[in-house]
Order: sequence, then C-alpha cells, then structure tokens
Amino acid sequence: MNDLDDDLRDAIRNIPDYPKPGIMFRDITTLLGNARAFRRAVDALVQPWAGSKIDKVAGMEARGFILGGAVAHQVSAGFIPIRKKGKLPHTTVRIAYSLEYGLDEMEMHEDAVKKGERVILVDDLIATGGTAEGAVKLLRQMGAEVLAACFVIDLPELGGAAKLRAMDVPVRTLLSFEGH
Repeated sequence: MNDLDDDLRDAIRNIPDYPKPGIMFRDITTLLGNARAFRRAVDALVQPWAGSKIDKVAGMEARGFILGGAVAHQVSAGFIPIRKKGKLPHTTVRIAYSLEYGLDEMEMHEDAVKKGERVILVDDLIATGGTAEGAVKLLRQMGAEVLAACFVIDLPELGGAAKLRAMDVPVRTLLSFEGH
C-alpha cells in the first residue's frame, strides 16, 4: 500500500448488504466530497497519459460523469456523456449491453465523437464489465480510438477489467477490493 492507496481507501464508504444482502457497496460519494482525495484520484486516473493527445473523455452515467468531467478538464479534452436509453435530446447512436440479469441499452449523441478521435473512458468502478464493454463498442462503432478505460475501483473477482483487456483496451484502476 502507498499514500495514494491509503488516502483513497480511507475516503470510500463501505455499505454492507446494499443493494441486496451479500453485496458490499463501495460508495465514492465520500471520496468526491473530500477535496484532497478527489483531486488525487483525478490526477492518478490520467497520470499514464499526461502529455498525450486526448481528444475526448467519455463518462458513463452517473458517477462517470463527475469523474470524467474532472478528468476532461485536467487533460483539456472534451467530454462525452454515455447515458441510458432515452435520456439524450439529440440524434443518438445506441448499443445493447449485458447486465447481470438481462440486457439494457446505452447511447450517446451521434456527433459526440469524430472518426479517429482519441478517447479515454472513465467510471467509478468496474465489476463484471458489461457497461464498460458496451461503451467501448459504441465508441469504436463511431470510429473513436479508445486509448484506455480508467476506474477508481476494480472488483477483480468479477472479471470486468480482464474483459476489457481482452478487447485490447488498457485498463487503469486505482484500488482493488475483494468480493462484489
């Protein structure tokens, strides 16, 4: 463990049995409310790409909007919100993605990314990876080059980060927690 790891771990609230028994919910709202931890997390998420050309940062609803917006500001890039179906007001492109039980759909504006733009995907946590996998496919479908996917928390037992790496997407996570 290091200072960053300790700072971030200490700033995350753990809520047992939410949203259902047996689940340990990792609540980053406390990290977001801690100015030092929030700043350190944003800096650490993009550190490997500091100085690289990043055109856009894509964030997945909803905590990915908060982190992704901060990361986009930090690297002077535009921001792309990736939302659940029916939430965006303009012409969209959509993709179905796997949930633990069934399918859902996410979308982004069709003009949010141009062919060849370099994009980093950001969210708070990666578990099974279904949502992130769908977002990568959606961005690639629009011609984006997905440079990396960045998450504050990884739940490695659920395999999401490995799933993205198998798609040739470098994955950056700041903390790992056992379980789900």
